[in-house]
Amino acid sequence: MALYRVRVTTGPYLMAGTLDNIFVTLVGTCGESPKQRLDRMGRDFASGSVQKYKVRCSEELGELLLLRLHKERYAFFPQDSWYCSCICVTAPDGTLSHFPCYQWMEGYCTIELRPGTARTICQDSLPLLLDHRKRELQARQECYRWKVYAPGFPRIIDVSSFEEMESDKKFALTKTAPCADPGDSSGNRYLPGFPMKIDIPSLLHMEPNIRYSATKTTSLLFNAIPASLGMKLRGLLDREGSWKKLDDIRNIMHCHKTLTSEYVREHWCEDQFFGYQYLNGVNPVMLHCLSSLPSKLPITNDMVAPSLGPGTCLQTELERGNIFLADYWILAEVPVHCINGRPQYVAAPLCLLWLNPQGALVPLAIQLCQTPGPNSPIFLPTDTYWDWLLAKTWVRNSEFLVHENNTHFLCTHLLCEAFAMATLRQLPLCHPIYKLLLPHTRYTLQVNTIARATLLNPEGLVDKVTSIGRQGLLYLMSTGLAHFTYTNFCLPDSLRARGVLDIPNYHYRDDGLKIWAAIESFVSEIVGYYYTSDASVQQDSELQAWVGEIFAQAFLGRESSGFPRQLCTQGELVKFLTAIIFNCSAQHAAVNSGQHDFGAWMPNAPSSMRQPPPQTKGTTTLKSYLDTLPEVNTTCNNILLFWLVSQEPKDQRPLGTYPDEHFTEEAPRRSIAVFQNRLAQISRDIQERNRGLALPYAYLDPPLIENSVSI
Repeated sequence: MALYRVRVTTGPYLMAGTLDNIFVTLVGTCGESPKQRLDRMGRDFASGSVQKYKVRCSEELGELLLLRLHKERYAFFPQDSWYCSCICVTAPDGTLSHFPCYQWMEGYCTIELRPGTARTICQDSLPLLLDHRKRELQARQECYRWKVYAPGFPRIIDVSSFEEMESDKKFALTKTAPCADPGDSSGNRYLPGFPMKIDIPSLLHMEPNIRYSATKTTSLLFNAIPASLGMKLRGLLDREGSWKKLDDIRNIMHCHKTLTSEYVREHWCEDQFFGYQYLNGVNPVMLHCLSSLPSKLPITNDMVAPSLGPGTCLQTELERGNIFLADYWILAEVPVHCINGRPQYVAAPLCLLWLNPQGALVPLAIQLCQTPGPNSPIFLPTDTYWDWLLAKTWVRNSEFLVHENNTHFLCTHLLCEAFAMATLRQLPLCHPIYKLLLPHTRYTLQVNTIARATLLNPEGLVDKVTSIGRQGLLYLMSTGLAHFTYTNFCLPDSLRARGVLDIPNYHYRDDGLKIWAAIESFVSEIVGYYYTSDASVQQDSELQAWVGEIFAQAFLGRESSGFPRQLCTQGELVKFLTAIIFNCSAQHAAVNSGQHDFGAWMPNAPSSMRQPPPQTKGTTTLKSYLDTLPEVNTTCNNILLFWLVSQEPKDQRPLGTYPDEHFTEEAPRRSIAVFQNRLAQISRDIQERNRGLALPYAYLDPPLIENSVSI
């Protein structure tokens, strides 16, 4: 008689335990054990528990290859969910095998687990294991299906597949994480006073392993409800019309001020702060260094000489590499929208900036149209106060539109969704790249589904607060994807191509490059451990299917994007994985976390403009300026969204934090520890630098970066 000792760990999460019966079957090279119920005196699988059991076999099973977990009904209790973290099995000869699970089991089902040692398909030769890989991927591809959301968009997850599974009884998705939000009679869920209604099938019929945890769901609601109720009670969410005076705007979120939001309110109209935001604001990717002016921006030296001062000229500054351009060409043909029944307006400005001798980036000139002419004046710092401020505010509106739709949602949320989908569909649990990437896909499919059900849906928040509405959003993102390149995606290449490597006080660049280097070093060690040659990369058919699916579904097979459709070397794999992890974590933090900080003072980030761009100078007044800004209810709806998405709900996992131990070998575990130590040093360096800054830049401080796009 052979005795195997089994240790089962249940996850420490709310509602992770189960009352159902759990059985186990061990499969080895010499046979398999009888299916045996795991049962002890008292409660077996409580949340956070570690329980030990004995499995007896007539003879030893040889090397353990698989462990089958069976979940079945207990007596007359209703079915429930169980989160199994891991199972450890000690063989009669003392050999210890780890079987990572880290997933929910819902309903009555069986799952098969492999030992934790990561293996590519080239390292498996046994028919049993090859067949297991194949069946696992087939099941996942049926579960996670692609869907076309709109022409020119990256493909998205088809949540209807989960509804089909429920109706077919393939999975029992009858129990959901508890929600504190009430529902109306139509079946929509909503937040009191919050201008979003949530489509139930899109949110609750999610496969359990991609759904928000109960902790995160509850935290999200508690972040939203007080702010929305406060605005509702003051009547701000229902008030149309212009703001009476600028100071009234400061009272919208009087209970939710931050150091940065107060700094923005005090300095928003200053040229130096206007330029600072191109470096360390929420959209720090717009600037390009110029060696000559584009023909569509006919600026003369006489126009800017008062700003440049004596001893230099525009041509000299161009030759020195001190002139930069932010070009919003993508807005030139974007559709516009109506809000509160009134038409809105959009500009497609060109903003010229100068790096002055003091190391500050300041605006030199603004043209609000892509086509020069008598109806497209070039605004200058020497113009009247209100003319110049209005021109800068138009640029800030363009910044809002390009940032929210492309820099933020397209280039982090939607692309990271495609990476998550391809990873789930093409890489089995035992694959080393699956183990590496899984923490960086956590909750991404869920949060994007919420966004599509509340923000991007017809008459959703995008229609309520932005001058371009949903149709403009679709145009902007499809156009953005058509021009997005691998160079844009890879931070070092993007900085080099834009000519911004030498601008001082560019904290986003400095912190981002350090984090990129730390991720790259970590990824290089993981890749080097599992892929010993370029040939081993080329021969991994699952890896090649994964990158091919990303190329086809995320970038729509566009060769001019420069994204790889296959990976031929270890170096190519390292670079691609580094870019994916960076954009799923650090880049999203850089463009998401500061939205409330920089947008709570609405004139700094107006979501819409109610008057057309000025065609002449000298006509702007305080009243016309206020009449151009968004209305009161539009402002409040948008600031409420900024507050919500800037407050990372609980159940966070900062960059480099991997509580789920998918890697069980010593070498990758050492690499993780080195990665974590390196991130800790980067954090110390950032905090030390920030102590000397009037406005600290902390968005890329590693403890504040979430591993994945999860909000």
